[in-house]
Amino acid sequence: MLSLTTGLAPLVLAGLLGWTGAVKVFSRGTAQQAPKTALARMLRSSERATTVLRATGAGELLIAAGLLVIPANPVPGAAAAVLGAGFLVYLGYGRTMAPESSCGCSAREDTPITWRAFARAAVVLIGGAAVAPAQDTWWSAVSERPAGALVFLAGAAAVLVALSADLDRWWLLPLRRTRLRVFGHPLLGTAAGNHQVPVAASVELLENSLAWQAAAPVVRSALLDHWEDDGWRILQYSGVYGDGENARPVAVVFALDATAGRDTGDDPVVRVSYVDADSGGAVAVDELGAVPSRKSLPMAG
Repeated sequence: MLSLTTGLAPLVLAGLLGWTGAVKVFSRGTAQQAPKTALARMLRSSERATTVLRATGAGELLIAAGLLVIPANPVPGAAAAVLGAGFLVYLGYGRTMAPESSCGCSAREDTPITWRAFARAAVVLIGGAAVAPAQDTWWSAVSERPAGALVFLAGAAAVLVALSADLDRWWLLPLRRTRLRVFGHPLLGTAAGNHQVPVAASVELLENSLAWQAAAPVVRSALLDHWEDDGWRILQYSGVYGDGENARPVAVVFALDATAGRDTGDDPVVRVSYVDADSGGAVAVDELGAVPSRKSLPMAG
């Protein structure tokens, strides 16, 4: 199995580097994606980033050709290992300095840098290091064990597809849509035939209601507790009303229809109650008229 792996590794690496290199060099999307990459921030120029991406793609194509034509030569494998190490360093910089940016690894991937980009770069590094000292050719491995080679290449292709975010639209998104059709949306209360509305859906409805907007100056916490009573879903938060020495802690209690969900259409009826946290007595609504409104925080930049 080890000999089959090292024998076919050049073919797998050539496929990966040939694909990513061809996309960088020949795709018009390279110039469009370059400004979104961490490389553009590193070089402080979208034009220079585009040039470096295309040059990197050309290098990937050259290494892929070497892996295909002269797999027993240590040079293509060593070059792939160096390229993989460079990718890891670049990804580490991008994840630290510009976590919202994409890596530009395939010139079509506009999602932020994730573990999948690191894993793919590690595959290039480890694969190149394994290929460099090998003396076997991939065509001899295929001819000697065609069935095993077919299984190995299919598994390797599946792994590389799973590590490529820009291919998600071909397999991951359809899989997610199928899951939602079969099991239902988790916030619609229809999952697996269960018609009970999840608490997360009730919280979402509440936080988009006028009742929440009116009580927002008092609320000071996330959801603390919830329960159901006579068809109502009760959601409890902590809060403070008053200012300075007159500030008093309260429990803010919302009640809304336990069967209301995002698919019910109409806005739910929401009841609001305020309970003094010290005495446990209800706080009259008119006592909340003096509650100061929260100041909006200044926007950075």
